[in-house]
Amino acid sequence: MLKVYGLKVSYFTGKLEAYLRYKEIPYEFCPMTARDFMRTIPEKTGAMQMPAVELTDGRWMTDTSPMIDWFETQHPDPPILPEDPAQAFLCRLIEDYADEWLWRPAMHYRWSYPLSSKLLARQIADAMGRDIKAPGFLKRRRTEKRQKHNFVDRDGVTPDTRAHVEGSYLKLLDMLEPIFQARPFLLGDRPTLADIGLMGPLFRHFAMDPVPGIIMRETASGVMAWVYRVWNARAYRTGGDLASGIPDDLLPLLRELAETHLEALNANALAWQAGEARHGMTLQETAYRDIQTSQYRAWCLEMLQARYRALDETTRETLDPVLQSTGILEPLLRLPDVASHYANAAHAPFGKSLPVFAEIRNG
Repeated sequence: MLKVYGLKVSYFTGKLEAYLRYKEIPYEFCPMTARDFMRTIPEKTGAMQMPAVELTDGRWMTDTSPMIDWFETQHPDPPILPEDPAQAFLCRLIEDYADEWLWRPAMHYRWSYPLSSKLLARQIADAMGRDIKAPGFLKRRRTEKRQKHNFVDRDGVTPDTRAHVEGSYLKLLDMLEPIFQARPFLLGDRPTLADIGLMGPLFRHFAMDPVPGIIMRETASGVMAWVYRVWNARAYRTGGDLASGIPDDLLPLLRELAETHLEALNANALAWQAGEARHGMTLQETAYRDIQTSQYRAWCLEMLQARYRALDETTRETLDPVLQSTGILEPLLRLPDVASHYANAAHAPFGKSLPVFAEIRNG
């Protein structure tokens, strides 16, 4: 049985667990300690990331997106990506939006409101800090201060941007609610990668943290029901068909994705190419300043472009009108050559171990 090292309040641990549960891949959950996070995981994977997975053959993996891609090669049925390549590409877009853009409001709601931050600081300090010899109140205070500084203050959330950050969550609920009132999952009767991707922010953060959780329960009960429907989904009993084409009720979500996530990826990639450690951007008439530039997010844009360019001509003829009408195509392709030089890219999700693509080819 594989081992998943993470926390039960973790954004990406929740995403991976939702996938493993749906695909019915047995795993042992191992609560990650501070020693695991700062020493064992970097030694095994090359990165301080959560979750990390130890396979039965002794190999270690990290980064949920390439991990899910690898698991799909080992457990292909039922596939988490739709057979329709246009739908599959949109699933990739939505997953990336959930991973990288919704991270900002998810972290803000968790660490900017004392009602949430005090509770989560206690839960994280009690779980990860159990191997640290220090008074509990100091561990909780340090956790709260560190998380807010790293993932809120340094990610552009200020009094000037706070309303826009919170608006991203409120608009998301408004866009998703009619979809889940109409059908069980984003594209039909069974989950796809788009559902699994959205579980990162919507499960362990927005649905479970006190402040955004109250908002969801009171204003978007259909979204709340969807969160636990995905968590409860199992491949053997959650079957059915997907919608044909791109449902019209997804178009508002795609427009929002274009105006926020793709614009943010472009601003970050330009800063990365220019060697700038910090950068700013203006999204939907809101100016963000002093954001930490991320090589990983440059790689995200690079990968989305590569996946689009790999589509065949017939798929593009179907997909391009949707991408153009929702404003996605221009920012997706604005930068002609995003060279992230992300060191782990060729090996993901195995980090220091064998390249994953060699593993796929060999069996």
